[in-house]
Amino acid sequence: MLLLAEGLALRAHEPLILAPPDSPLLRRAHLAELAAEPVQMRADWDLRAALAVRARIRESGADIVHAHDARSHAIARISLIGRSSPPLVVTRRVPFIPKATRLKYGSRVSRFIAVSVAVNNAMVEAGIDQRRILVVHSGVESPPAGVVPRNWRSELDWPADSVICGVVGAMTAEKGIAELAGIAAGLGPDVRDRTRILLLGGDRTGVVDVGGVAGFSAGFVEDIIPAVAGLDVLWHPARAEGLGTSVIDAMALGVPPVAFGVGGITEVVEDDVSGLLVQAENIAAFSEAARRLIDDAPLRQRLAESARVRAGMFSAAAMTQQTEAVYYQLLSGSENRSSASIMRSHVD
Repeated sequence: MLLLAEGLALRAHEPLILAPPDSPLLRRAHLAELAAEPVQMRADWDLRAALAVRARIRESGADIVHAHDARSHAIARISLIGRSSPPLVVTRRVPFIPKATRLKYGSRVSRFIAVSVAVNNAMVEAGIDQRRILVVHSGVESPPAGVVPRNWRSELDWPADSVICGVVGAMTAEKGIAELAGIAAGLGPDVRDRTRILLLGGDRTGVVDVGGVAGFSAGFVEDIIPAVAGLDVLWHPARAEGLGTSVIDAMALGVPPVAFGVGGITEVVEDDVSGLLVQAENIAAFSEAARRLIDDAPLRQRLAESARVRAGMFSAAAMTQQTEAVYYQLLSGSENRSSASIMRSHVD
């Protein structure tokens, strides 16, 4: 969402971000000198939040309201009750078949943006008209030139010849954290001795043992680019995935992924070209793919080079241009406006 707002601002638009107080998004928006205001959002159907959003839509003269998650979707819908405009755009990021489609996905939503074909298909299966859905892959920033990888081996006193396998993102069940021990155990004793596991996300707990593999839980890392660049392999054992931007980020830095072939991951990773994909929930297959990358440095290098190229197809600039096209499509029947006059309210 932040990348989209920055891209729109560069294209002479005026994005206004509404987000919870003290959220990382709000802090980063202020650092980027984007217009951003706090709105406390305590629940999906938070009437007080909806009234606050409604007031900001009115005051700003917003031409588009774009909701970026389930809670903001519900709040935006309430805020627009009794108003036929502005159009409401909703981004959906998860590949699960949505429920209560009449209530949450009614005619007041002008367009849905699905972050992958997998998300699109789940929405269609739920009964949402395909003509109301457009696929716009989430984009990532290109890594800045001259990124210096963080030297985890030196910091954590790990052997110089160890292979660092990283897990990046939310440390939750749906992201496959419970499967890590089984994956690590399946590597075999000799491979486990040469492997180290680094957890980047969640709470910092320090030294950990993951299925017999020495590891470290670094928690949330603010300067994530050099942290990920310091990995040799990315493990992504998510059970379901809308697209997988953490995978794209790693690929852009030349870190080849091993992942279950679920959801939008299959749209990002080309098996044995830019990473390794294995059958969903097949822990043994994941362990074997991980072992291949740990044992085979030339394979890691080959996949890393292709991964960088593949990640370039998921750019923030492309995401911005395609989202802008959705906005213009909705506004094409309205009064003539210059591009600089189009105000977008982004609710997260």
